[in-house]
Amino acid sequence: MWRLKVSEGISDPWVKSVNNHIGRQYWEFDPNHGTPRERAQVEKLRQHFQTNRFRAKHSSDLLMRLEIAKEKASDYEIFEEVKEKSEQEITKEVVESSLRRALRLYSSLQAKDGFWPGDMGGPLFLLPGLVIGLSVTGTLNAILPQEHQREARHYLYNHQNEDGGWGLHIEGASTMFCTALSYITLRLLGEEMDGGDGAMHKAKAWILQRGGVTSIPSWGKVWLSILGVYEWSGNNPLPPEIWLLPYFLPLHPGRMWCHCRMVYLPMSYLYATRFVGPINAIVLSLREELYALPYHLIDWDHARKLYILQEDLYYPHPMIQDILWGCLHKVAEPVLMKWPFSKLRQKALQTVMQHIHYEDHNTNYICLGPVNKVMNMICCWVEDPNSEAFKFHLSRIKDYLWLAEDGLKMQGYNGSQLWDVSFAVQAIISTNLVDEYDSMLKKAHYFIKNTQIRANNSGDLSKWYRHISKGGWTYSTADNGWPVSDCTAEALKAALLLSDLPSDIAGEAIPTHQLYDAVNLLLSLQNSNGGFASYELTRSYAWLEMINPAETFGDVVIDYPYVECTSAVIQGLQSFRKLYPDHATKEIQTCIAKALHYIQSIQLPDGSWYGSWGVCYTYATWFGIKGLVASGETYQTSCSIRRACDFLLSKQLDSGGWGESYLSCQNKVYTNLEGNKSHIVNTGWAMMALIEAGQGERDSEPLHRAANVLISSQMANGDFPQQEIMGVFNKNCMFSYSAFRNIFPIWALGEYLNRVLMPSPTSNSL
Repeated sequence: MWRLKVSEGISDPWVKSVNNHIGRQYWEFDPNHGTPRERAQVEKLRQHFQTNRFRAKHSSDLLMRLEIAKEKASDYEIFEEVKEKSEQEITKEVVESSLRRALRLYSSLQAKDGFWPGDMGGPLFLLPGLVIGLSVTGTLNAILPQEHQREARHYLYNHQNEDGGWGLHIEGASTMFCTALSYITLRLLGEEMDGGDGAMHKAKAWILQRGGVTSIPSWGKVWLSILGVYEWSGNNPLPPEIWLLPYFLPLHPGRMWCHCRMVYLPMSYLYATRFVGPINAIVLSLREELYALPYHLIDWDHARKLYILQEDLYYPHPMIQDILWGCLHKVAEPVLMKWPFSKLRQKALQTVMQHIHYEDHNTNYICLGPVNKVMNMICCWVEDPNSEAFKFHLSRIKDYLWLAEDGLKMQGYNGSQLWDVSFAVQAIISTNLVDEYDSMLKKAHYFIKNTQIRANNSGDLSKWYRHISKGGWTYSTADNGWPVSDCTAEALKAALLLSDLPSDIAGEAIPTHQLYDAVNLLLSLQNSNGGFASYELTRSYAWLEMINPAETFGDVVIDYPYVECTSAVIQGLQSFRKLYPDHATKEIQTCIAKALHYIQSIQLPDGSWYGSWGVCYTYATWFGIKGLVASGETYQTSCSIRRACDFLLSKQLDSGGWGESYLSCQNKVYTNLEGNKSHIVNTGWAMMALIEAGQGERDSEPLHRAANVLISSQMANGDFPQQEIMGVFNKNCMFSYSAFRNIFPIWALGEYLNRVLMPSPTSNSL
C-alpha cells in the first residue's frame, strides 16, 4: 500500500535542502503498509473513479485524505455525496456551524509542519516526458518500480478520452501531442499494442486516422527525437548559440520568461548534440506503429514544415517565423556543423551546460518546473552518465509525483504548498474563529517563516540572468528557489496578519528585517508601466511572441505583467504600510499609485479582467477589485469598481452561484460550465470581490443566495466536493488547485459572516 511522506529526505545523501525539507511531499510504496480493510478501501476508490471517469475527470485526493486520517487515527467518509438541500434561511448560527465543520475537516488535513499536501496535476504531457527521460537513461525500472508503473498506466487509461485520444490536460479534447506521448508512454511501461481492453488500439487508430505523428507539435517532436522515433532533421532548429548573443538584443534568452528560457535551454543542448536514446526493440516497433508511411520513406524536411493539426494548434506560426526556421535549417545549421564554426557550437554547448548546472544547484535539483527538470536531467546524463548531478536529479523525481485515486501523475510543479498556506491563513482569520483553531495558525505560521528565501542565488546574478531572490517566497517550497511576485505578496499579507495576533494564538511573529526583505524584493519587481509580472521584470517586448515556437501555448516568450500579481503586490504593500508606516514610505506610495493605474488601464470594456493563472474572469476580477480597494478606491469613487461589480452580478446564475469553464481562458470569452452549474471556487471568488466592493451595504441579496450555494454544497463531514479544474497557464493548459475547494468556501463564508451578516468597524481585512 502507498504511504504519503511529508518533509522527509534526511536519510537520502542525494537530496539537499536549505530548510530541512520543510514542505516536501511524496509517495512511496510499502508492501507492508495498511490493513486488508484499508487496502480494500483504496481499491474501491480506484474502481469508483474508473467507473465515473468520463463524468468526473478530476480526482478528489481521497487517497491523501485516507492516509492522513489513518495517521491521525480519524475517519473520513470516502463516498459521501453532496445531498440536495432546500434553500434555507442563512443566519449567523448556520454560517458559523458550516465554518466550524469546514475548519475542523481542513485542520485534520494539515501536515505537521504547517502546509496542506495535495494534488497539482492536470497537464497530460508531463508524465510521458519523465518516462521517456528515464527510459533513454536506463533508469526507468529503478526510479519507477512495478507498482509505480502500474499506477502510471492507470492514470493514463483513466484520462483517455472516449474517442481514444488524450487532451492537453485532463478535461481537454484530444490532441496529437498528448495522444502520441501517452500511447508511447504506455508502450514503454509494458503495454502491448492491443492492450488495455482495446484502449491501445483506439489510441493508435486516432493517431493514424490523422496521418501519424509527423504532425505532432514541436515539443512532441523533441521528445520523440530523444527517444528515437522521430528524426532531429524533422525539428525546427534550436541553436544553443543564441546564448552567446549580446544581452542588449531583445531576443537574447536571458530576456525571456524564465519558464521559456529554462525549457529551451536543455532543449537546445539536446538538439545541438542530436542526442538519441538506445534504439531497442520497442523503439523500432514504435517507428512502425506511429506512422502512415514506412519510417525510412518519411521526408523529414517536409515533416518539419508540416502544418500542425487543428486539434493542437493554439498559436499558429506567423510567416516570419517560418522564414526564420527555414534560414536556420538550410543555412546556419550546416555551417555550424563544420570546422571552424563547429568551435562556436562547442562553446555554446559548454555555456548551456554551465547554465543548466547553475539552475540545478540553486534549486536543489528540483528545477523551476517539470519539463526543464527532466530535460536538465537528460543533459547531465549525456554529459556524464556517472555524474553526481545525475544522481541528485534522480533523487528529486519523486517530488513531482503525486498519487490519487486516478493513478500516479506528474505534477505541474513540486506542489503549491506556499500558495495554499498563504490563502488558507487569510481564510481562517477571516472567520474570526481563530481562538478555536489556533493550532492551525501556529503550524501555518511556522511554515511561512521557514520557507522564506533568506539569501540570493550564488554568484554574479547578472551573469546568470537572475533577479534578486532574498526575502521572497516561492510557489511551493524554499528548496525550489524561484520566488514569485504574487506568492511573496500573499505570504507577506499572511505573515502580517499572523504577527498582529497574540503569540499564544499564532506563534512568534516573523522578524521585522525579513519583512523588509520581502518589501524590498516586491519593490524591485515593478515594471515601468506599473504592473508586476510573475518571476522577474518584463525584460523584452511583446512583439517577441512572433517567435513563440510552441504551437500549443500562448504568451510564453516574455514575462508579462498580470492583474493577479499586480493586485497581490498592492495588497501586500498596503498591509505592510499599515503596520510599518515609516519604512520605505515614499517608495511604497509611488509603487501603489503606478500599480493602481496599471490595473485600471487593463480592465476590459465589460468591466472584467482576464485571468492568466485561474479560471478566469471571476478569478481576475476578484483580484482587480481587491487591488483597487486596497489602493483606496471605493464603489462610490471608482467607475472601475462599479463596472466590475456589474460584470460579476451579470454572471450570477439562477442558482445563486457562479460557475466558469476553463474554455473562458482558452477562448477569451466568459463561458459558463456545462449545464450552467455553479462552482464553489468561482462562487467564493465572486462573493469576496462583491463583499470587498461593499455589495452587502447596497443589496445583500446576491450574497445571501451565493452563501446558500456554498453551504448547500458542503458535505456532512465539513469537506467540499472537488469540481471542475480551476488552474491555468499560458492560456491553453489547465492544472489542479486541489486545496481551493476548501480554502475559498471558508474564506468567502468568513467574509460573509463578519462583513455582511454581522459587520463591525473591525471586520475589514488587513
